[in-house]
Amino acid sequence: MHDAQRGPSQWKGWTAIAAGALCVSWPLAGLFAGAGGVSAGEGRGARVVQGPLPRDRIMAPLDVADTSWLQALRAAQLKTVDRFEVYHDFRFVDRIAESGITFQHRIVSDSGRTYKAVHYDHGNGVAVADVDGDGLLDIYFTTQVGRNTLWHNLGGGRFEDWTERAGVGIGDKVSVAASFVDIDNDGDPDLYVTTVRGGNVLFENDGTGRFRDISAASGLAHVGHSSGAVFFDYNRDGRLDLFLTNVGKYTTDQIAGDGYRYYVGIPQDAFFLHRFPERAERSMLFRNEGGNRFVDVSAEVGLQHTRWSGDASPVDVNEDGWIDLYVLNMQGDDEYYENVEGKRFVAKGREVFPRTSWGAMGIKVFDFNNDGRLDIFVTDMHSDMSERIGPAREKLKSTMRWDASMVGNGTTSIWGNSFFLKEGPGRFREVSDEIGAETYWPWGPSVGDLNADGYDDVFIASGMNFPFRYGINPVLLNNRGKQFLNAEFILGVEPRHGGVVVPWFTLDKADKVGWQTMFRETNFVGTQRDATVMAARGSRSAVIFDLDGDGDLDIVTNEFNAAPMVLVSNLAERRRIRYLNVKLIGTASNRSGLGAVVRVTAGGHTYTKVHDGKSGYLSQSLYPVYFGLGDARSVDRIDIAWPSGRVQAVPGPITANTTIEVTER
Repeated sequence: MHDAQRGPSQWKGWTAIAAGALCVSWPLAGLFAGAGGVSAGEGRGARVVQGPLPRDRIMAPLDVADTSWLQALRAAQLKTVDRFEVYHDFRFVDRIAESGITFQHRIVSDSGRTYKAVHYDHGNGVAVADVDGDGLLDIYFTTQVGRNTLWHNLGGGRFEDWTERAGVGIGDKVSVAASFVDIDNDGDPDLYVTTVRGGNVLFENDGTGRFRDISAASGLAHVGHSSGAVFFDYNRDGRLDLFLTNVGKYTTDQIAGDGYRYYVGIPQDAFFLHRFPERAERSMLFRNEGGNRFVDVSAEVGLQHTRWSGDASPVDVNEDGWIDLYVLNMQGDDEYYENVEGKRFVAKGREVFPRTSWGAMGIKVFDFNNDGRLDIFVTDMHSDMSERIGPAREKLKSTMRWDASMVGNGTTSIWGNSFFLKEGPGRFREVSDEIGAETYWPWGPSVGDLNADGYDDVFIASGMNFPFRYGINPVLLNNRGKQFLNAEFILGVEPRHGGVVVPWFTLDKADKVGWQTMFRETNFVGTQRDATVMAARGSRSAVIFDLDGDGDLDIVTNEFNAAPMVLVSNLAERRRIRYLNVKLIGTASNRSGLGAVVRVTAGGHTYTKVHDGKSGYLSQSLYPVYFGLGDARSVDRIDIAWPSGRVQAVPGPITANTTIEVTER
């Protein structure tokens, strides 16, 4: 699409729509193209619909409900199974109906009435923790419109709504991220939720799953365009501190909403806001002072980060025992801050990571090849927005059609996902294409050993929804640390149960300009009003955990403007699996042991994991560290590097298929 090469100053007269983690102005007639055929596969223009249309539905893009291309991808992927050296004969099935979960994510959007740009498609998180101490992991979903909901795990894959009982609905704010963390070291998970200009919320858990709002007294009720919340102990005092990412001012001061108040988005130039430094907001480091009080120490420690940063991850890059920060940038270079003994942070991004993903959205730290070193996987969504990418090119980097006025210094950018394979303290090699880590329009990666073979696999919540074509949720099976194998169709994650489209909004008959614009820009013929616009489904975040207690890992997603998926694995039914759950109890470290590096030796192999709680976009959870053990019947030893600096060994043998609690000594 040659027009996409135009700079921001050349986009006059183009219609603005909600599209992306940021709003983007596009020529709609050129982008309302789906996945099938010439017009969609390579993005050469939309098809014109002639004749009468159904009065109640508009498909956007026109062929969004056509899944023939998905079936073609499925057939092609099934032919690759002979390359798989790892176990793959199991399936995931969406059990949302059986689960009892009735949560429905709802978006802030007035585009049906005013056809105006909004910036709110940035979000939302989902997190899990055992909120009442019964040994089962409960689920918390965030949404934009309406209440967030907490679902109590009843066992066997069934849940009940505990939102009212727990008091964590937050129905009067636009929520973004969710983090379960034990801020007061009393042994139960507390909850922190970020919002858009509504004041962030900190809930203290009384140990029974009932929460009290302590935001104002805590010092964490920051008001701004907040995004990710990452808790870690930066100064090794045994208390969890908070790094809060804020993006920038993407709303006006105008209030909208019918019975639900929110600030409307900035029209026209929203996608280019990163080019206006005065609109960016500073991310903040809060030190935990104890007694549920936090203090902003960003200036004190030299962590002055003002970019459009949606999320971040703690990671000890130089292996000195002090946890550093890798901070994402939605459009531009990421940054790495080295933690100097808990006293200050020094920016060393270009020194350690010379090239980073240009449009980074998600990050996960894990050991890809079981060499004992922690690698870094960064997903890039915004690079894919510079051009229309057909299904045949989803595993390739973007060609980046925007010019320098948009992308800045492209010499330091990777136009897609990046995978930094660690080769030593502070030394990485970028191998995303080499190992098959490129995907299409990804949000955040979630990592877990889905087939319990000892190698961590990846699920990536993906898709851009209205008005773009459907994007698959990739499942990357780890082929023994050599490469990733695409397995979403093989494992039953794709095609989705229930189809690929959902109702998006209804055109308002009172807004003649709005619905006439919709018809004109989508090449529809006709003037019917009150039609429902149907758009592609898309996932935004996901958490991997054993939700039904059968020993294998399941996947729960938070969708955008739709019900979640509860993807239950049948691995434990298909074969005998062996695994170990390690639950950490810190004493000198924080009570939940966040930041610990755990190594399990079993069957002649050593498996390494970092206990950071990160799973998916805008989410942090508290759960045991899960190790698939392959064929090993027992564990020889466990080694733990605690965030306090202590090192501890737990001798075996330890029987497989158990949960072991390790208290720091």
